Amino acid sequence: MRIDALQYANWSEKIFNQLREGGVDAIHVTIAYHENFRECVLNFEQWNRWFEQYPRLIRKGLWASDIDEAKASKRTAVFFGFQNNSPIEEDIGLVEVVHTLGARFMQLSYNNQSLLATGCYEENDPGITRMGRQVIREMNRVGLVIDMSHSADRSTIEAADLSQRPIAVTHANPHEWAPALRNKRDNVIRAVVENGGMFGFSLYPHHLKDKSACTLESFCGMVARTVEKYGIKHFGIGTDLCQDQPDSIVEWMRTGRWSKQIDYGEGSKSSPGFPDMPEWFRDNRDFGNIEAGLLATGMSQDEVAAVMGGNWYRFFAENFTPQEK
Repeated sequence: MRIDALQYANWSEKIFNQLREGGVDAIHVTIAYHENFRECVLNFEQWNRWFEQYPRLIRKGLWASDIDEAKASKRTAVFFGFQNNSPIEEDIGLVEVVHTLGARFMQLSYNNQSLLATGCYEENDPGITRMGRQVIREMNRVGLVIDMSHSADRSTIEAADLSQRPIAVTHANPHEWAPALRNKRDNVIRAVVENGGMFGFSLYPHHLKDKSACTLESFCGMVARTVEKYGIKHFGIGTDLCQDQPDSIVEWMRTGRWSKQIDYGEGSKSSPGFPDMPEWFRDNRDFGNIEAGLLATGMSQDEVAAVMGGNWYRFFAENFTPQEK
């Protein structure tokens, strides 16, 4: 089983076919960065059209059992998530509404300070806000997973401790391996995994050691060391693949509506464009390279299977359903 816990591609029939060629059984796709509720609903609508147009390639994912059905029918199950809390606006009641529509992950902040938590680009991190504590409880109740991939350290640790259910960092890497703002330090990773959470290894070049020149051996060696250090059952893949997106999308991701200036972000001082992917992972057809690279580190078949999808499958099964009363 192969599960990718974060992609934001410029979706097309070509990419849906590549998902099948790569044997990807499920993906978590971003359908909101800065969109408000109504704009996010239009993104749900677009995906409904794609499910109608390409029923032999993709299907909507709501529960872990949908991955089983997708795998049996040689399709890819598509799960939805937000990289910001903007779709719930300032209304805690919309948490349940977006879960009903199909959302399964929501980040509490995206780089900046939000109503709920602090982003990783802020200089000061006061932690989870008053509203954030309430929203965490509501997300726990309905089965909407807390994602802290773009959040600052204190906020992430507090979210892991406050949440009654495990949280996720769907796409990042250890800071000690590649010291990017978005990558997570030891105490942050420990807070996530010691509370039962999941961590997805990212392939976005700005989060890799040596960026686009990162080797397969370096990446897979990092994965092997990390799972040995923290425990195999807490890790998976979250590629952060942004295939075929125009460079203008990067500006939207980083700047949204909050600034009139271009936020170049880390890794670029002159252009907010997408970096080149490493040559061993260009698109979804290259998942086999990761699998082979992990096996080459000495990880067992069972360990590799857990990282490639088994751990995410278990996490989906345990955390997408409403909390029992």
